[in-house]
Amino acid sequence: MSNQLAHKLHNKSQRKRRIRSVVVGTDKRPRLSVYVSNTNVTAQLIDDTSGKTLSYVTTVGQKSLKGSMGEKAEWVGAEIANQAKASKVKKVVFDRGGNLYHGRIAALADAARKAGLEF
Repeated sequence: MSNQLAHKLHNKSQRKRRIRSVVVGTDKRPRLSVYVSNTNVTAQLIDDTSGKTLSYVTTVGQKSLKGSMGEKAEWVGAEIANQAKASKVKKVVFDRGGNLYHGRIAALADAARKAGLEF
């Protein structure tokens, strides 16, 4: 691994730890954790006090889902908001996972807000 890539990964892990030191999910207001890879988008609602995942949405294995990564992120945001509504959760805390609030992360967050989640 090149020195530049190692430095970039180290900086991202530091950002992630810094965010997680502040963002904590409870049963009333769970943490919306987002992970974006090169090909897939994943979102989870997590209750950190009990250590349980309340709901989970991913694009992995979704053969019918076509389009750009931004469109996939919007789909995941809308689906996680619908699952949150079904489990009577209206407010969440947003955990961007060390990524910039831009592009796919922002698309997911905007779609979740449009579908009724508050954060």
